[in-house]
Amino acid sequence: MHHTSATTLRRHCVLPFEAEPRAVAGLRRLVDRQLAAWGASAITHDAQLAVSELASNVIKHVGEGTPATLVMEDEAGRLHIEMHDTSPVLPRCRQAEPHEEAGRGLGLVAAISDSWFALSTAVGKAVCCDLSRPEAAQADSHTQQRVERGTTLVQLYALHWRSPEGLPIHSVPAVTETATSLITDLMYWLADRGCDPDDILDRAQMHFESGLGAS
Repeated sequence: MHHTSATTLRRHCVLPFEAEPRAVAGLRRLVDRQLAAWGASAITHDAQLAVSELASNVIKHVGEGTPATLVMEDEAGRLHIEMHDTSPVLPRCRQAEPHEEAGRGLGLVAAISDSWFALSTAVGKAVCCDLSRPEAAQADSHTQQRVERGTTLVQLYALHWRSPEGLPIHSVPAVTETATSLITDLMYWLADRGCDPDDILDRAQMHFESGLGAS
């Protein structure tokens, strides 16, 4: 069983498992389902590869059948992966010789991830890596454009209808007062043109929440 919790800022998945070869395929399926649910399918292949290599290292170097835990966190445009096991020995990334079949796991993880590291825990260690989400960068750009457009509108409104002392608008009370006045005037304008202001506000709220979910 795995546990997930989600907010608009941080999503978390924890999966304890026994380090056995047959468990690796199950981990790959979990990664596929979880990233699809998080809207991060673009990095599924690299995430599956990283998880497979980290789990295989536990099997090889800690022992088959030992308890381990996979942790994944999706936050701020990146996927953070942790593989916890019960061995206190921290791994080293080394260059495998061409004739060697083993020794390539962490090198591969390092190659496909933005960064990797290992740290000691109370019961052993955790080997971690981070993967960037390209679609998150696009969502961040879209959000920034919306923020810039909103800033321009509020500044123009304040410049035309508010006293010059209110500019530039930096304090929360000044922003709140100016934005409230702007929205109120828009509601009067909508009503004057036969539109339902409440309906427009509901639609705007839906667009806003949809944008938060995408970012």
